[in-house]
Amino acid sequence: MSCVFLALKIGKVNWQSRLNKAAHHTSDYSSTEVILRRGQPFNISLNLKTTAQSWDNFTFIASTGNLPMAVISYPGSSSSKILVPHRSTWPILETLSFVLVHSGFLVLLADAVIGRYKLQLQVLAGSKVSSKALGQFVLLFNPWCPDDDVYMANEKERQEYVLNDSGIIFQGVEKDIQQEAWNYGQFEEDILDISLAILDRSLSHREDPAVDVSKRSSPVYVSRVISATVNSNDEKGVVEGKWSGKFRSGTNPLRWSGSVTILRKWYRARYRPVRYGQCWVFAGVTCTVLRCLGIPTRVITNFNSAHDKNLNLSIDKYIDMSGNNLDLSEDSVWNFHVWNESWFIRRDLGSFYDGWQVLDATPQEKSKGIYQCGPASTKAIKEGDVNLDYDSPFVFAAVNADCVTWIRYSKKRKERIHSDTRKIGKFISTKAVGSNSRVDVTDNYKYPEGSLKERQVYKKALKLLGVRRPGKRTKIPRPRRRFSRAQPAQPPSISGKLLLDASPVIGQDVLLTLTLRNLISDFKTINVKLKASAILYTRKPKAEILQLHRSIKLGSEEGNFNFITAFITGQDIVLGCAVVHKPVNVEVTFTNPLSEEVTDCVLRAEGSGLLKEQLRIQYVNASGWQLVHFGGKSGVPQLQVDLVCTHFSDIKGFVMLHVAPAH
Repeated sequence: MSCVFLALKIGKVNWQSRLNKAAHHTSDYSSTEVILRRGQPFNISLNLKTTAQSWDNFTFIASTGNLPMAVISYPGSSSSKILVPHRSTWPILETLSFVLVHSGFLVLLADAVIGRYKLQLQVLAGSKVSSKALGQFVLLFNPWCPDDDVYMANEKERQEYVLNDSGIIFQGVEKDIQQEAWNYGQFEEDILDISLAILDRSLSHREDPAVDVSKRSSPVYVSRVISATVNSNDEKGVVEGKWSGKFRSGTNPLRWSGSVTILRKWYRARYRPVRYGQCWVFAGVTCTVLRCLGIPTRVITNFNSAHDKNLNLSIDKYIDMSGNNLDLSEDSVWNFHVWNESWFIRRDLGSFYDGWQVLDATPQEKSKGIYQCGPASTKAIKEGDVNLDYDSPFVFAAVNADCVTWIRYSKKRKERIHSDTRKIGKFISTKAVGSNSRVDVTDNYKYPEGSLKERQVYKKALKLLGVRRPGKRTKIPRPRRRFSRAQPAQPPSISGKLLLDASPVIGQDVLLTLTLRNLISDFKTINVKLKASAILYTRKPKAEILQLHRSIKLGSEEGNFNFITAFITGQDIVLGCAVVHKPVNVEVTFTNPLSEEVTDCVLRAEGSGLLKEQLRIQYVNASGWQLVHFGGKSGVPQLQVDLVCTHFSDIKGFVMLHVAPAH
């Protein structure tokens, strides 16, 4: 009898690919692999070419990372080794086209480890065991499954934060917020393999592969590993950051339009970091990888974002009597900073902190010895619970630190001249669900600025961090400074405002007005010193473009000064009618605001489902080409274009391409 089982032969293995892809929302992946989501059934059919007996026991063993994992269950069972006995009522045949379980499916556990699996079938008859490899599949997180930690109840949000392969990243300044298109491309060829490779390149995996793989059931763990490995600071991560100087040995971060080119470049170069990235690049790549793995993720922009180096929740700025900045603090405020939010529950913190979690792959400060940040619950940030994992004090400061300005008269004397409690964390923004409009999510991070509740939360955070008052922290000893006790601020005798008179117009001067008012009855003579510099988005000066010194006598008069010229460029993208698998004409035209001719321009274009690789063509006045939507489905994909030349560094445009189904 046992010899029959040793001779077990399985003919065709049918993974029911189309059926499973549709059920598991994985049809968009450009891969021939079986891609499943945990927590729901999948179908598999076998053709057995031997006699099946009523006492046969079938066992499925799924393994990943050379470790057997509890990933599959038969309805009513919770074991990874699933015994599926034949029923005596089933026919016993020599040749049987046979679905392994009577209901036609196996169930993937909702808390299974994600990754690539090998599936094996064992048949037990008495003391004899025979086995057969059935193939491989990739298991992902499942936002459609109520038992999964990443479950998201709203279908429109799942479509946006898991299945949308393009988006908008907001940049600029708080009074001039700009849209930048980004191609996430999480379903493009090789991106799933690359996302899994990122996990395997992490320090955690290289230090102890078995422990690392066993923790990949948790989105808290996986997202934190991704935040560390997208940057290259601690290992051969994906992107190397650079915020100043020339970019001759790599690509200027302004020229990236999506994640796909970056991820493929890293992968094909055998994990050599891609040069260069800044915050929006790190966030865009992180969003791609996490959406690819099934974790709902979005990109967040925080305007006037604080980098609180010493975590005392105060951004201290020191100036001398002439108004020059003094380099006495490592704190800084960026015009904007971009990070990610991912959606999952927090078993480690408690259900109150479920929901959106902040992740930041930009290497700014070390967390537990590695450049990583998050996941920090947005609810913890809003409530000032800065004692909770992970990195909540740093994120809290980014959106809610106070800005304090000091005049340093001498080594022994300084004066606090201004404190701004409302400057930091403005217009925290993300792309809307189903459209490219901006949604303000500031209320998710803090109570209204200036409200009693907001100040109470701020004081609570100070207390939890052991800060007696803004600017001084007691838990971490710091070198003594030879400053005397700060002198109380005197009432000002002059007030002033610097205002932008009108929105910038292409090729025209930008008009700024400085308004000064004498607050006392006496005439007053003051010296006005104005400096204007081109700055990076981190607010570090790049080049001085204006200096103005003037002596002014004020009674109740006001002084106005107009200065600074800026140039802005625009573009038009013209499309024909798009139909699945049919060519459409594309023409791109840019406006040159300069009086001189701009030459040696290259137009770059990319878009998921539209171009398999980034397109590069020489640009002369206007450039066009034929575009074929090869993705095979109708919808609204995004086409990004970028003009690369020596005269301009950031000339981009995008258009949403409405693709009709084939007739």
